[in-house]
Amino acid sequence: MKDDDRVTGGDREAGGDREAGGEPGRGGERAGAEGSADRAASAGVRERWVRAGGVDLCVAELGDPARPTVLFVHGYPDSKEVWSEVARRLTDRFHVVLYDVRGHGRSTAPVPLRGGFTLEKLTDDFLAVADAVSPDRPVHLVGHDWGSVQSWEFVTVARTAGRIASFTSMSGPSLDHLGHWIKERAGRPTPRRAAQLLGQGARSWYICALHTPVLPELAWRGPLGRRWPTMVRRIEKMPGDSYPTSSLPRDAAHGVWLYRDNIRPRLRRPRTDATAHVPVQLITPTDDAFLSERLYDDLDRWVPRLVRRSLPAKHWAPRTRPDQLAAWIADFVLAQEDGEPRAAASAPSGPYVERFGGQLVLVTGAAGGIGRAVAFAFAEAGARVVAVDRDGDGAARTAELARLIGAPDAWSETVDVGDGPAMERLAEKVAARYGTVDVLVNNAGIGLSGPFLDTTAEEWKDVLDTNLWGVIHGCRLFGRQMVERGQGGHIVNTASAAAYQPSRALSAYGTSKAAVLMLSECLRAELAGKSIGVTAICPGFVNTGITSTAHFAGASAEEEDRLRKKTARLYGMRGYPPEKVADAVLRAVVRNQAVVPVTAEARGARFLSRIAPRTRRAVARMEPPL
Repeated sequence: MKDDDRVTGGDREAGGDREAGGEPGRGGERAGAEGSADRAASAGVRERWVRAGGVDLCVAELGDPARPTVLFVHGYPDSKEVWSEVARRLTDRFHVVLYDVRGHGRSTAPVPLRGGFTLEKLTDDFLAVADAVSPDRPVHLVGHDWGSVQSWEFVTVARTAGRIASFTSMSGPSLDHLGHWIKERAGRPTPRRAAQLLGQGARSWYICALHTPVLPELAWRGPLGRRWPTMVRRIEKMPGDSYPTSSLPRDAAHGVWLYRDNIRPRLRRPRTDATAHVPVQLITPTDDAFLSERLYDDLDRWVPRLVRRSLPAKHWAPRTRPDQLAAWIADFVLAQEDGEPRAAASAPSGPYVERFGGQLVLVTGAAGGIGRAVAFAFAEAGARVVAVDRDGDGAARTAELARLIGAPDAWSETVDVGDGPAMERLAEKVAARYGTVDVLVNNAGIGLSGPFLDTTAEEWKDVLDTNLWGVIHGCRLFGRQMVERGQGGHIVNTASAAAYQPSRALSAYGTSKAAVLMLSECLRAELAGKSIGVTAICPGFVNTGITSTAHFAGASAEEEDRLRKKTARLYGMRGYPPEKVADAVLRAVVRNQAVVPVTAEARGARFLSRIAPRTRRAVARMEPPL
């Protein structure tokens, strides 16, 4: 993200820390920030300063103030810029507010630092900001890391009642809930509870280090502060943008008092009345290096209205998965504003909800058959779905039904996958409007049967354009976006049992599918180091509409119509539904499988191709039953 795209355009370069009592516009610090303010204004960001408890808080606002207010609180050692990518995705629907916590970013620090970062004072800051930006309506609170820790305080104390409409928490537990969690496991130890305590203790080693006098401040203002941006980008696979900002060493040195002022007192004497008085959405990154998922096992007792979501991500999800977080936040906020869940007819269900919930899945050939079934399966698992097909009406119907099934959002796009420039425009549009695709399913295909010598060059071009080039375009364009994001993903290419079982009647079709299979194998090897899986799905005879549109080379129109009807009847007698292929697709992504034959005949042909190639060739010479 370039400087001009930041929430405030950048943090000030201070000649010295601006302490309490100083005017926000005074001295060299303001001069250093004038360019930031100018860039913020040009980007449509409204900046203000809010006085609270002897400090000046830098507050940034985006979007229409008449819309619901979503207020973001950052963690340690961050500034409000950690939320900039998420905020940008929400400004067209909400009044978005971000502020630098006291002592961070462009907000001033308390004097003295000791005792200046207690949860009580942080609550005062929040109330001051909320009253300034949304005096007449409660705000929807979103917190990450220490922003979430302090937000748990906000939603569980009586004096904030009526000022908060909802709370989305990620990577930061309530210190009161954590205190009870520790006491219960230490007081009634079992092997499982002991393992949980030891596991979280190992993750929290840095907390002890931050309680060490003076040394953490020296480290942050010295070598650690200089190396941290490179370290966090490498560990989190974070895009190489302008985050963290230049105020990091000072922010981190001030922020150690968040730990020193609060951790020991609250863990020793956790409150017993720490029940949330608002609906809470808990988003748990499954690969968080600092917090165990087990910390939230008992959360239902403290939160009467709780929505849980799991996100395959590391700790700094606001920087690495902003599109997914923005979708979940928007859905949760709108549900509270409407007074009921926004996902209409059916909530996400099934065994894959935690794996795919909120992820962006693009399916080509989604107007019917296997493509539609795959789109529905991901919708049932809570994924956001983009249905792509050259049949625009069919794709739109798939998207409409996907929303009813459980997809939080579903869209349709009309594209011929064999058209390279059109696919490039699609990739740009999807990235700009919906985000980076997490799972790509290249499923679009056409059928072609008939003798090789009767197949024209134009027919060869048609089948290769759709069946092979459509896959190539999808892998190249969306695969590149996955690589550039740096957070992994998965590509599923629909091949066929015809990819490894030759047939005298399927020379063109079999060639296209064999190429898809080999492309998938090669791409899997190339992208493995990028945490991107590639799967080739190889169905056999599946009862779909492809039989009604298949072309038969060398046949007259009348004969082709007869062959289509006979083929459709045979496929119908086989009776293998596309929903079973869809199940295999989701299972393959979860297991990161390389090649997945679907149907008994596909598995049998795969077996013959490995151990009995002569038998396989004999089968290929057989006359097709048409």
